[in-house]
Amino acid sequence: MRFRDIKKNTKHQKQQQKRPHIRYARYPDKIKALITDLFMIYAPILYIIAYIVMGSKEAFQSSQWAPFFGVATYGLIYAVLLAKFGQTPGKKAYKIKVVDDKTYENIGFLRALCRFIAFLFSATILLGLVTPFYRKDKKALHDIICATVEIEVD
Repeated sequence: MRFRDIKKNTKHQKQQQKRPHIRYARYPDKIKALITDLFMIYAPILYIIAYIVMGSKEAFQSSQWAPFFGVATYGLIYAVLLAKFGQTPGKKAYKIKVVDDKTYENIGFLRALCRFIAFLFSATILLGLVTPFYRKDKKALHDIICATVEIEVD
């Protein structure tokens, strides 16, 4: 056997050992997880801000800062949950976990917060939400920006 062939086989074996078999999360499950999170986390935040903090629906609607604080609070809770567990309640219900795309380990708080901000941007321009249809790893724009991936867990 030639040295070149031995080297090629060694390199190929190392690549196979590094990458465990990963199942990428399905897009419909990601959408359902997002909707679940909106109802379980974001809706109560808005309710608390509108009726407990501001006192009425009209006060909430007339305020420019109340929706911002609602989204900011949701973003902080989302980032803490991703950093600590890798999952939000919706992602846990659909067995999805957000991990680093190279090491497959949990991401940190700042990266999770950056991912949330990037999600807001990609959802605003809608381009980021259609990128999973054109990629094998089903990454959305915010996953590409933050080097994360959503995988299925058992």
